[in-house]
Amino acid sequence: MIELIDVYKVYKVGLHEVTALRGINLKIEDGEFVIVMGPSGSGKSTLLYLMGCLDKPTRGEVLIDGLNTSQLNDKQLTELRRDKIGFIFQQYYLIPTLTALENVELPMVFKGIPKVERVKRAKELLSLVGLGDKLNRKPNELSGGEQQRVAIARALANGPSILLCDEPTGNLDTKSGRVVMDIIKRLNDERGVTVVLATHDPSLKVYADRVITIRDGAIC
Repeated sequence: MIELIDVYKVYKVGLHEVTALRGINLKIEDGEFVIVMGPSGSGKSTLLYLMGCLDKPTRGEVLIDGLNTSQLNDKQLTELRRDKIGFIFQQYYLIPTLTALENVELPMVFKGIPKVERVKRAKELLSLVGLGDKLNRKPNELSGGEQQRVAIARALANGPSILLCDEPTGNLDTKSGRVVMDIIKRLNDERGVTVVLATHDPSLKVYADRVITIRDGAIC
């Protein structure tokens, strides 16, 4: 499903170079739930961005379903992200002027799905995350945990086979964080969605099939 082969990522900061990832070799199987552990600045987010085709490696290869992402053009990368990959971030990135229903509809708009089908699917996804009674609420009318659940529903809008989660419970209290993690785990168990979740919280290890530790840009 996901494979990284000798991956390096180097950023230029002024006249200096900062190496965020150093020779990463990693394979994640279809349907796995993998947690990437590490402190702030260890390279967790960079790793997820490369897996999600939001960035390209400086050196090495990132393969998604056998496709070498470095060989894809911008249109092909956009289609790969749209159709196969869902993203959940620490920040919810909901559009404040749209309702929960409209926020979940949005990825389907970009895919050209008809309105009736979009609404039906968005309602089903919001019910899945326990927000079927809050379809018309705007983000400022929802709690942090509820906003994150809307973000999960939005990430699932186009039926991705991969879910990439970057500190998804980082802004939540313990109870809300547990609700969010239970939803993500259920998607993995019941729908076979491949999950890669970056966190510095060791209590989340119980959800994973496998835990990978990263430090200073390298897998320990």
